[in-house]
Amino acid sequence: MERVLADALLAQSREPRALLGALCGGEASAERVETLRLVLQQLEERGAGAGALAEAAYEVAKGHLVPLLHACPGGGPAGPRVLRAASAALRSCARLAGPELAVALAEDALRELPNIPAVELLAAVAPCLRAPDDAPLLRRLACASVELALAGDAPPAVGARLMPALAQSAEPALRAAWDVLGSSGPGAESRTGSELLVLSALAEKLLSARAGHADLDARLCGRFWRTIQAGLGHAQDALTRKRARYLLQRAVQVSAEVAVDCTCGPQDTMGPSLFWWSEKKKVELLKFWENYILIMEVLEGNQIHVIKPVLPKLNSLFEYAVSEENGCWLFHPSWHMCIYKRMFESENKVLTKEGVIHFLELYEVKSLPYSPELSEFVPGPLMDALSESCLYSRSPGQLLGSGSPLGLKLQKFLVTYVSLLPEEMKGHFLLQFIQRMSHRHWCAVPILFFSKALASMPRCKALGREGLLALRDVLQCTMITHQVLLRGAAQCYLLQTAMRLVDVEKVSLSDVAAFLMSLRQEESLARGTVLWTELCDWLRVNERYFRQSSTGGSDGHETSLNAYVKNLVQEFVRSPGWETGEKGPMPDWLEARLTSLMVLLAVDVEGLKNQFSEKQKTQNVLRIFLDPLLDALGKLGTNAYMPLLRTDRCLQLMMRLLHSCVPRGSSGQDDEVSTVLQASIMSTSESVSQFVLRRLTMNELQNVADLDRCQLYLKVLAELISLQVKLGWKAGNPIRQVISPLKNACIHHLQGTADGQEPTLGHQVQRVVSMATLAALCEAVDQHPVLQLDSPDAEPMDRFLSALPLNQMLQKPRLEGQNCVHPLENGSVFEDSSSSPQWGRVVSQYLHDQWVCLSFLLRKHYLLIPATESDMLEHFLPAVEMPVQTLRSALDVLTVLPVGCILPVFRCLEVLVPKLLTSEESLCIESFDMAWKIISSLSNTQLTFWPNLKAFVHFVFDNEILTIAAKLKGQGYFKIKEIMYKIIEVSSIKTGVFNVLIRHCCQCWLAAASDVSQGSFSSAQDYSDLILEACVFGTVFRRDQRLIQDVQTFIENLGEDCAANVIIENTKREDYYVRICAVKFLCLLDGSNMSHKTFLEDLAIKLLDKDESASKSRTRYHENSLQHRVKNRVWQMLLVLFPRFDQNFLNKIIDKIFYAGFTNNQASIKYFLEWIIILILHKFPQFLPKFWDCFTYGEEKLKTSICTFLSVLSHLDIIIQNIPEKKLVLKQALTIALQWCLSHNFSVRLYALVALKKVWHLCKVLQFEERDAWSTVIECSLSQAESMHGAGNARKNWQRIQDHFFFSTFHPLKDYCLETIFYTLPRLSGITEEEWITLDKFVSFIDIPSNTGSRWYLSGTALSELSPGDWSQQDRGYTLDEADSQAEWADVQKKIIPWGHKALESDLELMFQDRAVKLGKSISRLIVVASLVDKPTNLGGLCRTCEVFGAAVLVVSNLQCVSDRQFQHLSVSAEQWLPLVEVRPAQLADYLQQKKAEGYTVIGVEQTAQSSDLAQYHFPEKSLLLLGNEREGIPANLIQQLDVCVEIPQQGIIRSLNVHVSGALLIWEYTRQQLLGCAGMAS
Repeated sequence: MERVLADALLAQSREPRALLGALCGGEASAERVETLRLVLQQLEERGAGAGALAEAAYEVAKGHLVPLLHACPGGGPAGPRVLRAASAALRSCARLAGPELAVALAEDALRELPNIPAVELLAAVAPCLRAPDDAPLLRRLACASVELALAGDAPPAVGARLMPALAQSAEPALRAAWDVLGSSGPGAESRTGSELLVLSALAEKLLSARAGHADLDARLCGRFWRTIQAGLGHAQDALTRKRARYLLQRAVQVSAEVAVDCTCGPQDTMGPSLFWWSEKKKVELLKFWENYILIMEVLEGNQIHVIKPVLPKLNSLFEYAVSEENGCWLFHPSWHMCIYKRMFESENKVLTKEGVIHFLELYEVKSLPYSPELSEFVPGPLMDALSESCLYSRSPGQLLGSGSPLGLKLQKFLVTYVSLLPEEMKGHFLLQFIQRMSHRHWCAVPILFFSKALASMPRCKALGREGLLALRDVLQCTMITHQVLLRGAAQCYLLQTAMRLVDVEKVSLSDVAAFLMSLRQEESLARGTVLWTELCDWLRVNERYFRQSSTGGSDGHETSLNAYVKNLVQEFVRSPGWETGEKGPMPDWLEARLTSLMVLLAVDVEGLKNQFSEKQKTQNVLRIFLDPLLDALGKLGTNAYMPLLRTDRCLQLMMRLLHSCVPRGSSGQDDEVSTVLQASIMSTSESVSQFVLRRLTMNELQNVADLDRCQLYLKVLAELISLQVKLGWKAGNPIRQVISPLKNACIHHLQGTADGQEPTLGHQVQRVVSMATLAALCEAVDQHPVLQLDSPDAEPMDRFLSALPLNQMLQKPRLEGQNCVHPLENGSVFEDSSSSPQWGRVVSQYLHDQWVCLSFLLRKHYLLIPATESDMLEHFLPAVEMPVQTLRSALDVLTVLPVGCILPVFRCLEVLVPKLLTSEESLCIESFDMAWKIISSLSNTQLTFWPNLKAFVHFVFDNEILTIAAKLKGQGYFKIKEIMYKIIEVSSIKTGVFNVLIRHCCQCWLAAASDVSQGSFSSAQDYSDLILEACVFGTVFRRDQRLIQDVQTFIENLGEDCAANVIIENTKREDYYVRICAVKFLCLLDGSNMSHKTFLEDLAIKLLDKDESASKSRTRYHENSLQHRVKNRVWQMLLVLFPRFDQNFLNKIIDKIFYAGFTNNQASIKYFLEWIIILILHKFPQFLPKFWDCFTYGEEKLKTSICTFLSVLSHLDIIIQNIPEKKLVLKQALTIALQWCLSHNFSVRLYALVALKKVWHLCKVLQFEERDAWSTVIECSLSQAESMHGAGNARKNWQRIQDHFFFSTFHPLKDYCLETIFYTLPRLSGITEEEWITLDKFVSFIDIPSNTGSRWYLSGTALSELSPGDWSQQDRGYTLDEADSQAEWADVQKKIIPWGHKALESDLELMFQDRAVKLGKSISRLIVVASLVDKPTNLGGLCRTCEVFGAAVLVVSNLQCVSDRQFQHLSVSAEQWLPLVEVRPAQLADYLQQKKAEGYTVIGVEQTAQSSDLAQYHFPEKSLLLLGNEREGIPANLIQQLDVCVEIPQQGIIRSLNVHVSGALLIWEYTRQQLLGCAGMAS
């Protein structure tokens, strides 16, 4: 058409020049420019390029087209059309006008790059330049174009227009472009896409089968192949990867066509070339590259079900790549790494995990030769991929706590890989591996499994000092994780790694000590653990082989561990040479930690050598190391001139030794080392205590830095008091002699004033020291009451502390400027610490210590606190006798104290509020609010949040407060309940918060329950909602939370083999401990106690209401949802409470229990419900009439809910044990069982048959008199059931249900125990493992004592030994409303009657045909199976499409999807006109086999290596179309059953269509082909 138009224009105009002028005039529209292009191209084809026409072309180009390009740079909707047309017109002008125009335009354009018009100009004229004459210009043009393309920010026209034009240019341009690509140096990954764009554009010339210049053959250039590999493995966009695959495929094709051997340029390694070709191995090479490119193309789909079948081809690539003759690499291993990199960087984490696992499993089946590329790949991309926490999740069906399969594979891989490395390479690889670990920010789970993998390495001398430093850096990486147990376990494994891999001859004991200091002793390294013993043994074996330190002491290099430690202690205790005076800061604790650690290690190493057990030998060994320390400590009290830093260091070392010497775990009972060490320290107690007395009371602490020393002295004093109490608090002991003078001196300093003068810094510091000392003494009396009895001067101290003004201003010494002070509400003044953060910290500590003392006073004189404040002018103990004022002061100080200092204030509130709640309720409520505001704002940190939360709970939920508030029923009561629910709400975010509350309340209520008075338990009754919430508490964890829980359980299951389990206290903050606490609390209540009985009955009613509300919230709910779990916990608790129920109470709740049987329930809930009904009928047979009534409802209402009551009936032998006259019961049971054997529902018939079989067996055992009358029909029914051969899996299901644990093994009476309720039954019923609570969890929870009368263990049945079966008891029917809403002939389910074994298989098909006749429409023989499709929108769309094109039937997984609103919105009533059949995914394999037998061809909509193109495939008339899942596609087990796979041809980048769209395309193609076939037959 375009040619005709151009010819017509030229024919009409005799003068082409005039025509060109006319087209150039007027507005430059897209149509006008395109017409100009057509005319110029036609003139070019005619060869009319001389004379006047050449001049005209020149004028058109320079006068019209070039200005047009500059005036229209692509903007507006018509812009691109104008640019393309003008560029093509320019090319024709250049050819018509001659080379001069092309040269001129090119020169101009080169000056204007990178503007879009200039790019278009170059794209137009580049092919017109001549090789010999314009070679310099061509080279300039090529260089500028390639550099512009590589810049990364080039206009799109560079790739779309300029580069293809460059490929059409003469050879000089191509050679220049190739030179630029080769000389650009190793580009960054961000340039890979640009380089591949250029290479793809030039591929026709650089990869050509025609004979050419060898230097332009890209196959011979290593840079070319490295760029392709970067594009295949690292590229982030699909287009770049597609270009890389295209270049690779073209290179292989060219190599095969040229048929000449070639090898890529020289390599810098000893391995094979990046690319080579040999005609002798052409077949193998083509096979290798064909499989390689296929794998890379399949990986683009990102669908694991498509990729998994192709992975075996990856194994074959390794078989091709390694020579069988000499075991060397034939193909460069970097090609294989590209595949793994592509999988590792996939956005589909399932694919990433599959790739990682495939790589880790390589060495299990293959022995690959060494390759530097592999050694760099493992600590590079593989480690990057393995740093993703989500990859370490458990496999489906794997037990909780069994460990990550990926972690185990990583461990096996690392051991195998390192063992295969050459000996000279092992050290280098491991060092590189560990150094790469230290350069990452790790999450807790990956670093744990990496550390475990390293710890499993066989012992070898691979690491030196540099490796030990790298391990220390990795230890620092573990510290950033918040999971304390995982952090500690990782440290344990890294220490084991050091002991296994470090060459001791290359490291010194100093290096080892520095490494050990990187471990947290409170998490991983402590005496008494297996790891400590292993470390001692390692030191014992190797102590003579350590490298001599270059920084040895004055005695020379260390020659043994003893010599090193002895020198270490001497150097530590010796006064430092850099000490400048008495005012320096206190030394860091790090050196004291190191010295104490090495001393204890040396002592235990000596113990391993000598196996000493006598006290004298232990004492001698300790004396070797500690003589310098003990000598210095002995002189503290008498040598006033001992350097200050030396005294500090000695006391620090003493404290570290005392804290670290006690073994953890069971080995700490009779430890000689700790006993002898404590005794040695106590031998210096008189000297140390006198030194502490002098330093704290004699104004020797004069500056702010000395306050740290004060804390050290007070810790020393507290430790000495504890040791003295342990040894016996006798009269005349040295500690006792300093307490009274210390107390009096502190009171004196606090009473002293500055006589109107501004206080000095020393004076104020002494006041802070004195207050801290009094607080420490108060805490010591709290911990050791023997001190209180031994204190004759307690009363003066109490009076002084009570009279001390609360929140008193501690004036800062005014060295410069003015202080800024703020008045508090009670009139006292508090200094603004913002102007001086350091002094603000001092003031905070002063106030904290004052409230510690006040807390001690209030608890000591609790009985003196009045309920109301009196008007007395004088008070003996003002702070105690004026509680309202004290409470207000407490609220004031809470507004200014940092969160680390508020604990003593909470303890004061705990004492004050119960006294004032009646008279000062509003003030008490204010204290509740303020305390909760502080707690709710805290971050979840170990050091502040949990201690403060515990103090808050003890305050607000004090049993006395709860009791008073409940009696008053005022605002305080409702405020407490409000806070209670807020705590429960916070628990869903901060795991463990509710645990603190329920543990405290249960302990308080148990203490009250032990009181003989009836009213002492009343607060529990008023707050029974708390126990109710605890009974059903537990959130549904996110995937990352479940992973952390799984891995923590795995570490806990290691027991003492992992030292972290011994050292780190189990805080029991998991959600299930809330329910454990509630269960143990309820088991301890006495059913004979009226208040307890009332409480339990009220709780049971609330639990039933909770179940009912959960059922009404959603009529159907998915398995393991929160609703399912709540209902499951309700019935577990009801089973626990059942023994306390009497007949009168059951009369009130029996209807609710039976009603629960009619609701839709998951299998686990049904088992508990049936169990409790069995127990009720067994204990109280008088409820049997109500039970029989449950069978009298109509079948449509009952549906499969009747299975619950039939399951109960199958345990009739238990029910009738307490019934003397069993005849009527047996007769009634037989009648009901036979009646339901006639049900149309197959599941109901199965349950009825089981019940019939059980009851009939019972009749035989009990010799039922009338059994002969029943015998014929029952025996016939059971016989036919045993030999049933109905459709589907009828016979198999009959056998399964008989073997099911609930009917074969479970005994309702013998199995009644907590283990069955909370572990065995949940495990067998298929509920998530998060709901399994093992017996050891109950036993380990010791905060609530166990009831010795409770049945904690299983009886004689083998129930706990069973595995979960494959029969799941669930509701599968519809509700009555859903059944009624269906059209009478739309119910296409096939009803099978037990005695009607010869039902026609064709009934269903006949029903369809009859239905089609009624509708007056034709139907095809196409069956569309959508059972794998999940989303209602897709199902609704498919339903509509199937109905429109007359499909025979649509198969879905659940017929109830038609009631979904989203389905109905898309289907627009199509479900009423289309036959729908329900086939669940688990039944698909059998269904497909059945349809195959009927002659159907099973067609899968799937992309596979052997897929048929939809455009070429001919559909048989009887076709079954199987559609895959939206995410996973068709499972591998079903792909094997497909007769053919059909894929839809695609041209774009995205690899998949929506499942509804894919299905619609195939349904239409089937319909089209059938219509064409019918038309052909008609003609």
